[in-house]
Amino acid sequence: MTSPLHNPALIPPGGIAPADGAQRPGGARPATTRQGPSFAEVLRQASGVSFSKHALQRIERRGIDVGPSVLQRLDEGVARAAGKGARDAVVFVDGTAFVVAVKNRTVVTAVDAEHMREHVFTNIDSAVIA
Repeated sequence: MTSPLHNPALIPPGGIAPADGAQRPGGARPATTRQGPSFAEVLRQASGVSFSKHALQRIERRGIDVGPSVLQRLDEGVARAAGKGARDAVVFVDGTAFVVAVKNRTVVTAVDAEHMREHVFTNIDSAVIA
């Protein structure tokens, strides 16, 4: 009987690292570990707003710029909306629309100018141009 460690059908995607550092059967690559903070952690640390999982996916997929100046303007726009008693707002920063749940300062989604053409924003009580 074949050892479970050497049965390729039992190796999960990404592989496992052998305890003894030996080469795995089939020449599979060793599992890689992440170095440094995740994209979500960087955004959370750099801004007073947080980003939902959906928003992070949209930002990454659409290649939306979320540099320090954009984050600062977004944060200021959310603060202005909160000052006016907004609950759900669209904050426009340089052609990008960020839909924000103002109370908990969470970006729900992000839409760039290219994808905004056919987009309809619903359940929004405020709009801010930052």
